[in-house]
Amino acid sequence: MNPVLLKPEGPVDCQVVIHGYPRFRMGARDVGRYRAEAWPAILKSYQVLEENFELIVVEGAGGAAEVNLRDRDVVNWPIAELADAPVLLVGDIDKGGVFAALVGTLELLPDADRKRIKGFLINKFRGEKALLEPGLRFLEHRTGVPVLGVLPFLHKHGIPQEDSAALENVRMEAPLAPVTIGVVHLPRISNYTDFQPLEDEPDVAVNYLSDPSTATALDVLILPGTKSTAADLTWLRSSGWENFLVRHRRNGGWILGICGGYQMLGHRIVDNHRVESERAETIALGLLPVETIFQHEKITDRVTAKHLASGLQINGYEIHAGRVVSETASQAVFRVIERAGVASDCLEGACSEDNRVIGTSIHGVFDCAAFRRRFIDTVRESKGLEALSREMLADAKTGRRLQLDRLANVLEEHVDMTRIAALAGLTGKDP
Repeated sequence: MNPVLLKPEGPVDCQVVIHGYPRFRMGARDVGRYRAEAWPAILKSYQVLEENFELIVVEGAGGAAEVNLRDRDVVNWPIAELADAPVLLVGDIDKGGVFAALVGTLELLPDADRKRIKGFLINKFRGEKALLEPGLRFLEHRTGVPVLGVLPFLHKHGIPQEDSAALENVRMEAPLAPVTIGVVHLPRISNYTDFQPLEDEPDVAVNYLSDPSTATALDVLILPGTKSTAADLTWLRSSGWENFLVRHRRNGGWILGICGGYQMLGHRIVDNHRVESERAETIALGLLPVETIFQHEKITDRVTAKHLASGLQINGYEIHAGRVVSETASQAVFRVIERAGVASDCLEGACSEDNRVIGTSIHGVFDCAAFRRRFIDTVRESKGLEALSREMLADAKTGRRLQLDRLANVLEEHVDMTRIAALAGLTGKDP
C-alpha cells in the first residue's frame, strides 16, 4: 500500500526505500534513477491491489499543481492516469486562503489533469457553515466543479498524524498529571505513534521536547525511534540532552529507549558497512549493557513477546538495520515467542539493575493496554502513588477502529458520500 518511502537523511538527500528495503541514497541529481526504480514498484503494488480489492483510494502527496515537478511525478497524476481515477481536491481552510488555493490549483493544471477533478472537499472548518456558503457558491460558479462537502475541525480525533511534522505545533503542557512523560523530539524522529496510547491515559501528560531547558518535572524520558541513530545522537549531545539524561537518571527518573533510542542507550554503535552513517563507530550513552552493529539487511518483522517481569503479552513490530547485542541475558526485558508468524524463543531488550533504564527494539509496546497500564502504575508506585484502579482502556488497535468509525460518521454527515460512491463506480451499493 506504500511501495516507496523517502527517508530524509540531510537537507538535500534521502534514502529511497522500495517495498520495505533500502535501495540507494538520492540527491537532487538522482531523480532519473529514482523514477526508473520507483515506478515499476508502484505499478506492481497497484496491480496487486487491483486484483484483490473492489475500491482503491489513492492519496496524493505534496501539492496537486507542482509545476516544477510534473515531469518527474510518480505519486499524483501518473497514478490517477494509471487507474483512470476521478480526483477530489481537498483544501485545508484552517491554514487560510482556501478559495485562492483551490482556484489557483485548477488554473495551473494542464487540461487533462484539470478534467479529472470531479469535486472539492474543504477540511478543518470552524464556525457557522452559513457564513461560508457565499464562498462555496463562488467556487462552484468560477470553476464548474461541485463542492461535495465541508468537514469540521476535529479536536483529538485519535487518528495518527501523517508524519512527525505535526509535532512542530505540539506545545508543552503543564505537568498537572500524576505521571509526566517527555519524548525527545529528535530531528529524524520516526514511529512517534508509539506513544499515542500513552496520551490517552487520564493520569499521564506526554510532551514532545526539542529543548532540554523546557523539560522540567519529568518522571519518564523517552528516546524514540530515529531514521538515523548516529546523526541524532550527535544532535542529542550538542543540544544538551546528554547532560539532562545524567541529571534525570541521578534524580531517580525513568528512561526508556525504543529502537534507535535503545541503540543510543548502549555503549557503542558500529557501522562498518556505512549503512546509516559515514562513521564506523560511535560512542553511545553507556546507560545499558548493549552495543549495536549495523548490517545491510533490515529486519522487518511482526513480533509477539512476553514481558519477563509480569508475564504480560505484547504484539508489536521491529524495523531496523542495527542488531543490538546484549552483554548479559539476566537484564533482558522481553522473551519473543513469535516472529513473522513463526514460533520463536529469544530474549529481547535490556534494563538497568534498578529497572529504571529500559530499552527495546519493539515498536508498539504501549498498544497493549495491560502492559501500558502496568508500566504507568509502576512509575506511580515509584513516586509513592497508588496504582490507578480503573477499567482497562481498549488496546490501541481497537481504539483506532473506534476512532475510524467516528471519522466515518463525520464524513457521512458532512460529505455527499452518495455522489462520491458514484464517482468511484459504486452506484447502487452502500457507500
